[in-house]
Amino acid sequence: MSEEAGSAAPALCRLQLAIELRRLREAKELTASAVAKRLVVSPSKINRLEAGENGIVEPADVMALCEIYEADAELRDTLVGYATVTKTKKDWWQKRELAPVISPGFKAYLGQEAIAAAVQNYENEFIPGLLQTEAYVRSLPLRTPGLSRDENDKLVAVRMTRQEALHRSESPLRLTAIINESVLKRRVGSAAVMREQLTHIAELATSLPNVRIQVVPFELGAHPGMNGAFTILRFGDRSPFPPIVYLENRADAWVLRKPSETALYDEAFTDLQAAAPGHTESVSMIQKAIEEF
Repeated sequence: MSEEAGSAAPALCRLQLAIELRRLREAKELTASAVAKRLVVSPSKINRLEAGENGIVEPADVMALCEIYEADAELRDTLVGYATVTKTKKDWWQKRELAPVISPGFKAYLGQEAIAAAVQNYENEFIPGLLQTEAYVRSLPLRTPGLSRDENDKLVAVRMTRQEALHRSESPLRLTAIINESVLKRRVGSAAVMREQLTHIAELATSLPNVRIQVVPFELGAHPGMNGAFTILRFGDRSPFPPIVYLENRADAWVLRKPSETALYDEAFTDLQAAAPGHTESVSMIQKAIEEF
């Protein structure tokens, strides 16, 4: 297994396999049906591999596809290595001990967030999850009926672990967060918790080039985000995946994939970006809010 493959997370391995297998097939001008016929499998299996939908990818299948596509030895070894990772490792959110604290809807979202190139998040009530401090999270009414204290600690840990994507050494997640001004004013926990939280946002916004913040001021009046919070995930130019929208409420979480639906949120986010003050002015608003606690 190559060093590149061995150090990668399973979700990213599935994405790389999807991108490369599709690229190789198209370079040979082969249809999924033609490839499936040669492998004596269903076309849906080829489509699932190219969509990154298989949790585990068999190295033998990748080897056989590389033979059909006449991939060079170096690329073949890398792709087989990616497939091996999907069989031997689990993504952190798939660990058995986390099953009671991560809903199926949120687990599906985490799998998408892990391979996303960019996240666009509008929040009207909370600090965006990717920017929350541990003290802020613990001050939120997150306790779920039936969960033990230890399980709720794990729920907090899940929120903290997500944030590592912003600090990846290679291709860190690009975050554009638009926050309603009320989020800065509403005290969650003590004043000290809020000062720490807002300071944390300001520091990330000024130290990480992949983090952009905008604040929707009260004075703007009515705006496109008044229907509630939403998150758009984008997967990069080479990815076979179109953008998706993630929504959640107290009872459930779900993903929108239809272009006709995701376009509505894309338009709303674009309008919010145009209406809200820019990054620098918004950071100044956050710093001013710190002084008020």
